[in-house]
Amino acid sequence: MRRATRARPGRSRARERHGRALRSPVTGPELPPLRTREETFDATIASAIDYLRELWPQELATLQVQVGEIPPGPPSPDEGVDRWRVDRRARRVVLYRIPIERLAHLHVDDEWHRRSYLESCVFRAVAELLGKDPWEIAPERYRHF
Repeated sequence: MRRATRARPGRSRARERHGRALRSPVTGPELPPLRTREETFDATIASAIDYLRELWPQELATLQVQVGEIPPGPPSPDEGVDRWRVDRRARRVVLYRIPIERLAHLHVDDEWHRRSYLESCVFRAVAELLGKDPWEIAPERYRHF
């Protein structure tokens, strides 16, 4: 003989399976929300460009830096996916966020290594624009990944 089971009185469906209430946001009501990956990416690029402009004020006075999601067109079979594109005539560097983030092969995946890798991409792109070696344009901060 089977017994009919009844739902417990007062139990709301807005609870998870262990009967506890749903969790609140991590930051809480009094703290601002955490930065997104895109905001962190943009802030890291901005700080690296500011650093380079302090070192090379005349050479980078007219530099334009843009951030794109992915490079236009299909990837080159010989060179792979572009992480940045340099236009010397327009004095423009375009950094592509998704390839830089997803194709990074870091030996330690933490905030410092991600930031250092992103800075190295900025330094290499600007060095390509200036026709110099990345070690020359940022001797104190360039780290090769």
